[in-house]
Amino acid sequence: MKLKDFNILVVCLLFVQFAFAYQITFKIQNTQTQQALEGVQVVQGSNTFVGLTNYQGVLQANFKNSKVHLMFFYYGYAVVEQDFVFTGNQQITVNLTPLQEELSAVILNATKRINYGLTTLKPVEGTHIYAGKKTEVVNLDLVSGNKATNNPRQIFAKVAGLNIYDSNDGGLQLNIGGRGLDPNRTANFNTRQNDYDISADVLGYPESYYTPPTEALEQIQVIRGAASLQYGTQFGGLINFITKKPVDKPIEVITRNTVASFGTLANFTSVSGTHNKLSYYAYYNGKQGDGFRPNSDYDSTNFFAHLGYQFSANTKASFEVSSFNYLAHQPGGLSDVQFLEDPTQSYLNRNWFGVDWKLYNLKLEQQLSDVSKLTVSVFALDASRKAIGFRGLTAPDVEGDTKLFIPGADEQNNDGSYVFNRDLIVGDFKNYGVETRFLSSYAFGDNTNYYLLGGKIYKANNTQKQAAGSKGVDADFSFAVADQYPNQNDFEFPNFNASLFGEHIFNLNKHLSITPGFRFEHISTKSRGNYYVYNRNNPNLSTYVDDNNEFVRNFVLLGLGISYKPNQVFELYGNFSQNYRSVTFSDIRTVNPSFIIDENITDETGYTGDIGVRGKIAKKFSYDANVFTLVYGNRIGQVLNDRAQWIRKNIGTAFIYGLESLLQWNLKETYFKDHKNLKLDVFSNVAITRSVYLESEENGVAGNEVEFIPFINLKTGASFGWKNLLTSIQYTLISEQFTDVTNSPYNAANQTTVVGAIPSYDILDFSLSYKFSKNFQLETGVSNLLDNSYFTRRATGYPGPGIIPAEPRSYYATLQIKIN
Repeated sequence: MKLKDFNILVVCLLFVQFAFAYQITFKIQNTQTQQALEGVQVVQGSNTFVGLTNYQGVLQANFKNSKVHLMFFYYGYAVVEQDFVFTGNQQITVNLTPLQEELSAVILNATKRINYGLTTLKPVEGTHIYAGKKTEVVNLDLVSGNKATNNPRQIFAKVAGLNIYDSNDGGLQLNIGGRGLDPNRTANFNTRQNDYDISADVLGYPESYYTPPTEALEQIQVIRGAASLQYGTQFGGLINFITKKPVDKPIEVITRNTVASFGTLANFTSVSGTHNKLSYYAYYNGKQGDGFRPNSDYDSTNFFAHLGYQFSANTKASFEVSSFNYLAHQPGGLSDVQFLEDPTQSYLNRNWFGVDWKLYNLKLEQQLSDVSKLTVSVFALDASRKAIGFRGLTAPDVEGDTKLFIPGADEQNNDGSYVFNRDLIVGDFKNYGVETRFLSSYAFGDNTNYYLLGGKIYKANNTQKQAAGSKGVDADFSFAVADQYPNQNDFEFPNFNASLFGEHIFNLNKHLSITPGFRFEHISTKSRGNYYVYNRNNPNLSTYVDDNNEFVRNFVLLGLGISYKPNQVFELYGNFSQNYRSVTFSDIRTVNPSFIIDENITDETGYTGDIGVRGKIAKKFSYDANVFTLVYGNRIGQVLNDRAQWIRKNIGTAFIYGLESLLQWNLKETYFKDHKNLKLDVFSNVAITRSVYLESEENGVAGNEVEFIPFINLKTGASFGWKNLLTSIQYTLISEQFTDVTNSPYNAANQTTVVGAIPSYDILDFSLSYKFSKNFQLETGVSNLLDNSYFTRRATGYPGPGIIPAEPRSYYATLQIKIN
C-alpha cells in the first residue's frame, strides 16, 4: 500500500464513530480515601476480560446486553462481584476496600495470581496495542529467587526460548537473547524503562549497560519480533521494565538487606506514597561483592525517583530520574584447558570497567475524550562507559592486515612495574528524544475497534575514543601519552531518527480480530573522526586516516496480527513483522585483538513470524505454545579469511525456526481446592530451535547452524507453600550451542580462547521465603545447588577474551522490613 493511500485511510478512521448499545464509564476508587485506582481488572461473567482502569481510575466499556455480572480485581483489595442492569449510557462508581495485611503469605500470593491473571498482555493497555502478538509478562511479586543480584535465570524462568549469559558481577548487566540473537548486553532487544529507551543509542549502539534492580520492579514485559511496529526495528522485540507504582497511602518504606556468597552485600530501600494529587516512588540500591574469581570485585549505586501529579481527572504529568554508577574489576577469559584445570582462576588483574548512567523522562498523559487518549514522553540520556585493560595489542598496517602486535602475557619490569600501556576505550552518550502516542476507539456495528498513531524523534550525540591508557593496575581511566600506540581512534557519531507508526485492531466479531500495522523510519547515521594506521616495518611512517561517513535510509516496515478467541480457554494468534538492525559504530571502528572488521559491513534485514495457541482453564491450568520463524538477512558474524584471521562481517542469510511452550498447572486448585493455606504448582518452559545458513558468500558457511542457538532450552520447576512459608525449585537444561559460523566444535585441549562450542549444561536452583508478620519477611536460597562447573559465553573482547566461567554454588539471604 502506498503511504498516500494509507494516510487517506487513517484520516477516514478518525471521523468514523458509531453508537453502541450501552456505553458505560466506570470510576473505581478506594473506599476509604476516594483515591482513583489505576490498573483495576474488570471481568465479565467468569472469564471474559473487559479491560483495565487508567490512571484516573476510569474504564470505558461497551456492552451489548443490559444485564451483566462483573468482577473487579485489584491487588491488595477485596474482590467485588456485582450484577448490573444498564438503562442507557451512564457512569458508575465502584468502591474497593483494602485487604488487611494479616493474611498469610500463601493467601496473598494467591490473591496476586487472581489479580494479575494470565502472563500475557491485554489487547489494549493505555496507549499501546498488543492484540495478536507473542507477549509475555514477568510479574515480579510472583517470582521466587535471588532478586538482589537480578538472577536472570530465575527471573525469566517462564519466558520461553531466552538464551542467557550468566555473569558474576551481582547482576549489574542483563545479557539475554532469543531465537538465535546474541545475548551480549541485550543488544538485539529494544530495552525500555516505563516505556522510554534506556540503551546507549537505539540505532548506533543499542547495548544496555543499565538494568533496573529487580526489587524495584512490578513487571517485565517481553514482546517478540512484532515490536518493530510500535517500539523500534529490532529483531528481538521489546523488553520493558515497569517500576512499582506509588502506594495509595501517605507513606510506605521498604528496606531489603542481602548477604550472599563471595562477599556480596546489598541494600535496597524504597519510599512510596500518595498525598492528594501528588504521588511519589523512590529507591536506593547499593551492592558490592568480591566475585568467585580473583580480580572480579565490584561496587555499584543506583538511585531512582518518580513524581506524579494529577492536575485534573483527565490530565496527569510525571517526571522520573535514574542514576546508575558502577565499577567492576574484570578477571578476563580462560582457554578450555585453563577452564578444566580451575574455572576460578584469573590471569588478568589490570582490567576494569566503569559505567555512569543518567536517565530523565517527562511524561504527559491526557484523556482527550471518553474514547481517546494521548501520551507525550520526553526522554534524555547522559551516560558514559569506560573500559581499560591489557588484551594484547593489534596494529592495522598499511596492507590492511591486522596481527598481534605483542603476543603472550602482560609483561613486567624487574621492579614489578608493567611494560605496556593498557588499552582504554571511553564512550560518551548524550541522547534525547520525544515520543507521542494517540489511541482511540469507535463502535462499528456490535464491535469496538481501536487504532493507534504515534511518532518519535530521536537525536544522538555520541563520541568514542580508543587509545593508550596507563601502565598501572588500578581503575585509572585517563589517557596516557604513548607515541605510536597501535590501537587508536577518535570519533563522533551524530545520529538522527524520525519515525511514524500506527496499528489498528479490526474486531470483525467478538472473537476474531485483525491488527495491521506499519512503521516508517528515517535514519541518518554519521561518523566524524580518524583512526591510526600503524606501520610495523617503519613506525615513523605510521599515520592517522580521516574517516567521515554519512548513511541515510528511509523505509517502511509492515506487520499483521490475527487473534481468534472464542473463550478464555482457547486463543489462536498469529503475527508477522518485518525487522531491521542498523550496523552499529562499535561494529565499524573499535580495534579488537581477537578479530578485524570488514570495511563493507552493513545493515541487517529480515522478518519474524509466530503462530500459537494460549489459554487458561479456570484457575487450574494455563498454556502458551507457538511455532516461530525468523529470517535474518545480511547477518553479522565472524569467519576466517584467507590469512587465517577472524574477520567480523555480513555472513549471509540465516533461517531460524522452532517451537516454544509454557505450561503451568496449579495442583492446589486441581486437587486441594479447599485448603486455602496451601500452594502447590508446577511449570514447564521448553523451546526447541533449529537453524541453518541458507546462503553465504563465505566458503563452508551455507548449511551450518547459526550461533547462540541451543537445540533444547528447558526450564521447569515446582512451588510449594503453607501459610507463611513459600518454597520453589527450578531446573534448567541448555544443550550445546556454537559460537561462530564455522561451527567450531568443543575441544577440551583447546589452548585458544574465543573459538569453540559451548557444551551443554544443567543447573538446579532452590529458594525459600518466610513471612514472620506483615512487616518482616526472610528470603533465602541456593543457586546452582549441584555445584556444576559450566560456562555460557566466549568473550571476543571485554571482559576477556576467552571463556567466562559461570558462578558455582552460591547462597543468599535477604531480610525485608516494611514500615507504613
